[in-house]
Amino acid sequence: MTKIVTVDQMKVIEAAADQAGVTYAMMMDAAGNAVAEHVLARLEALDDDKIVVLTGSGNNGGDGLVAAHRLAEAGASVSVYAAKPLDESDPKVQRLRQKSIFVADAENDTRWRVLKNLMGGVTVLVDAVFGTGVRLPLSGKAADLLKQVGKHLAERDSPRPLIVAVDCPSGLNCDTGELDPLTLAADATVTFAAVKRGQLVFPGAEAVGDLAVADIGLEDRALPELESVALDLATEDAVRALLPARPRYAHKGTFGRVVVAAGSVNYTGAAYLSGAAAYRVGAGLVTLAVPMPLHAILAGQLPEATWLILPHELGVIAASAADVLREALPKAQALLVGPGLGLEKETAAFIRRLLGVEVAGARHGSFGFLAPAAAEADPPAALPPLVVDADGLKLLAQIEGWAAKLPRATVLTPHPGEMAVLTGLDRNALEADRVGAAQRFAAEWGHVVVLKGAYTVVAAPDGRATLQPFATAALARAGTGDVLAGAIAGLLAQGLAPYEAAVTGAFLHGLAGTLAAQRLGSTAAVLAGDVLAGLIEAQADLAA
Repeated sequence: MTKIVTVDQMKVIEAAADQAGVTYAMMMDAAGNAVAEHVLARLEALDDDKIVVLTGSGNNGGDGLVAAHRLAEAGASVSVYAAKPLDESDPKVQRLRQKSIFVADAENDTRWRVLKNLMGGVTVLVDAVFGTGVRLPLSGKAADLLKQVGKHLAERDSPRPLIVAVDCPSGLNCDTGELDPLTLAADATVTFAAVKRGQLVFPGAEAVGDLAVADIGLEDRALPELESVALDLATEDAVRALLPARPRYAHKGTFGRVVVAAGSVNYTGAAYLSGAAAYRVGAGLVTLAVPMPLHAILAGQLPEATWLILPHELGVIAASAADVLREALPKAQALLVGPGLGLEKETAAFIRRLLGVEVAGARHGSFGFLAPAAAEADPPAALPPLVVDADGLKLLAQIEGWAAKLPRATVLTPHPGEMAVLTGLDRNALEADRVGAAQRFAAEWGHVVVLKGAYTVVAAPDGRATLQPFATAALARAGTGDVLAGAIAGLLAQGLAPYEAAVTGAFLHGLAGTLAAQRLGSTAAVLAGDVLAGLIEAQADLAA
């Protein structure tokens, strides 16, 4: 995993690295070279490009000077435009002079004439004006420089240049995601050693573009200050290592059985999407536990499934279904409850009874199933590893002390609205600090929280948290959450621990949505079924 840090944490890490022998000068050289290599990798023919590096007076500006020198060494046409006159005693500046690189500065540029000339033909703009320590709102000559650059970009007739930000776009608060109006939105950002929190928070995340994390000599140092950071960004390499093994000698029992209790007459597709997703991520056997009216509708769509027909009231799961379901659970390695259940009283009673809470009065359900009389239920046998999603979460919230009644480290998969119901907090307040909210309640409840949304947060009770690297409108569609829940349950059945199953399932889900949008050519066209199909391609990508 790649670490995600605050600005203060990064300062501590850099200081520790300096003490360990990776000096600030060495880190600056590594950072500038990494930016240059990223730019060069994006260019097809250096002869056709004109690169302008905008620099400030801090360390970020120093990174830019190193990048300019490396780009010139590679044969690129490079100019440097600084917010203030450069220090001629600086070895980095002396190297630029030796390469005869054109250098200008805002303080000596009357009426911005030089800048205007440079901007006229620029094809690549490297933004190294402000770094992670910026204070907003921007002010001073550097702010004037960004204003002028933005004006020229808005007025030019030729295509917009490729903009590459050094560590972060100038004007982004790297803790909060706040964005100054003068910020140049980047096509790509090359950040160093770790991702900064504000790069994954909107509106700032919109200005980051493609985010690349470059090593600046810290990767092999095993710095405690870096390794102790509890917040990670999921990566392909890390998730690949978590995927369950698929030995050639395996049989269906090797990969576990998932039971999915889901669906109602108003939400028939939820059970299918969840069950199919559990299969697609590798579960050996999936049993769909659904109200009887749904069986005829769904059986032909998922012939690989086995079926557990549950008693129902007018097409929604009845309270007495809990007894039927429990009989099937000793053979299950994972249980998913919630997708498409609805919020009827009968289904609420089903959830309460499944968890061994006070049950409803005696009554006959459909097809002769009998519910016992009102009583305190006997302590139920332990449930298998559990995922609760969608309506299941809203029904949980109606039970006092619900968190203590779930199996340890149950995986909860709320979207922000469901999280607000579970916590009783305002949705906007939760969204303002998604990571903090997920970590706080995962610890308080003792369960794994998957807070869905742009850069989905997976938080464990022990304080660990992982952000997913996906923010796409392709997943903003009904039913995609059912696919996610099914994928997590399928990974649980194969033996992954709850937190690891949630991280892996969320990554596959996000990648599947991204690939589906690419395949269809539009995020607007992506349906939950496309995300389900995308799980195939996502796993193939990780296996490559």
